[in-house]
Amino acid sequence: MLADYKRRFVKKLMQQLQSQIISTQENELDTILNIKKQDLVEVCRFIYEEKNARLFTMVGNDERGINGVFALYYVFAIDEIKHFITIKIFIDESDPTFPSMASHMPALNWYEREVNDLLGLRALGHPDRSPLILHGDWPEDFYPLRKDYKYDLMVPRTQDRNTFVEYTSEDITEIPVGPIHAGIIEPGHFRFGAVGDTILHLDAKLFYTHRGIEKTLEGKTIDQAMFLVERICCVCNVSHSVAFAQAIENAAKVKIPKRAAYLRTLFLELERLYNHVGDVGNICAGYGFAVGNSQGARMREQLLQLNERLSGHRYLRGAIALGGMKQDVTADEITMITKELVELKEDFHELVNILLSHEIAVNRMERTGCLNLKQVTDLEVVGVAARASGRDIDCRRDLPYAAYGKVQFDVPVKTKGDVLRRIKIRIREVDASLSIIHQVLTSLPVGDICTGIPTIKPYTTTFGWTESSRGENCHWIMLGPENVIYRYRIRSASYSNWPAVALSVQNNIIPDFPLINKSFELCYSCCDR
Repeated sequence: MLADYKRRFVKKLMQQLQSQIISTQENELDTILNIKKQDLVEVCRFIYEEKNARLFTMVGNDERGINGVFALYYVFAIDEIKHFITIKIFIDESDPTFPSMASHMPALNWYEREVNDLLGLRALGHPDRSPLILHGDWPEDFYPLRKDYKYDLMVPRTQDRNTFVEYTSEDITEIPVGPIHAGIIEPGHFRFGAVGDTILHLDAKLFYTHRGIEKTLEGKTIDQAMFLVERICCVCNVSHSVAFAQAIENAAKVKIPKRAAYLRTLFLELERLYNHVGDVGNICAGYGFAVGNSQGARMREQLLQLNERLSGHRYLRGAIALGGMKQDVTADEITMITKELVELKEDFHELVNILLSHEIAVNRMERTGCLNLKQVTDLEVVGVAARASGRDIDCRRDLPYAAYGKVQFDVPVKTKGDVLRRIKIRIREVDASLSIIHQVLTSLPVGDICTGIPTIKPYTTTFGWTESSRGENCHWIMLGPENVIYRYRIRSASYSNWPAVALSVQNNIIPDFPLINKSFELCYSCCDR
């Protein structure tokens, strides 16, 4: 029934946009609509507003070696039909501009600035022309994701341009934090505009350690690519690896073995588990509850040691393979996992009971760092932060992959969107992860754990997704001849959620910033890909 509804939905959409569509390409994964550049705003707004779509990712691509032009891809998820609509436009090098949609879809703010930085494609009408990925001492007219940009090019540095907001009022105090600071694990520059202790504005500058992984992966085979994909982020390693593998499998039209699908679900939930347990402990540090922080760290360490005994690596690296899994589990290992998680559940809920019964802790978290539903929707916030503000999305349920369509689990949703609700969501998701793992281990199919990947048609576009502990990741790939990467775009949950942090701290006091920041628990590495 869903397949029939999807066909009718897509057919009606194409009829409604008939006059704007130049060409179409219908795939099992998505429907690609190639339109004229001048129709971009109208078409995307129609899909976004009228078809209840959400922005999944946006990708800029140098296709001059294929068809002589640049291309932009806007990928929209239609959860109700479990299908994607991709809007594609071509941009000629002689006029490397396109109409900005950031004022209509605020989530596109970073995407549009990024394609300007890395490809030299300028969004006309964008409210913020300052660099995003490339910092102020990067020269103009150097675009590292263009195909004619050489890997070994020594980039000349220019005079640093100030990209922070400048305040004119003497009543506003400017407070810089970072980029190197004892309280920041990785480099990030946070500059507050405050009146007294109250934050009026936060200007966050990230991407200090951008590694150029997307550029490095160009020209690599899909097997070579996995090595780097596993190193995008230490604590999101399984999520990124599965998203990459899923993208390749989608392009190859390969269905992985059932046992492999269940094993992927197991490893994904083990990754979610140690992150969420550690995050609940970390929030205790945000308001000075040292005992809670140490207990969270202790339980996280227990889970990491379990991972090492299970896979040989504390962060489960090396477990995922294209076409399935490299790692299997034995009957003894299933018994070990079950025993350890029963003990963990008891210890975790002991900590939770202390945390939520502590009046000072609850008062500190409640009504702190609030995000409303409109803000979350406008910015396309994902994961825990979205669900804590009333946005009921989780791609494990909405766009099932691995074995998520075979297990039962709740997706907790709150409405007040403060620190307390983000923590309560994590607590409930720990229980959901424990339940999913139990279901996987008690119904694990027998059979093979991996299958081969055939040669994929050149210049095929594909993507894969996962719901990490931080939220939805998307890996978009265009493959060249012989299964070689032509373009790779990584959109992590942290990339989607960092702009929301700046909104959530407004009208809060500066001492609460560490608490608010920890409640999102975002990753720098996932952005510095």
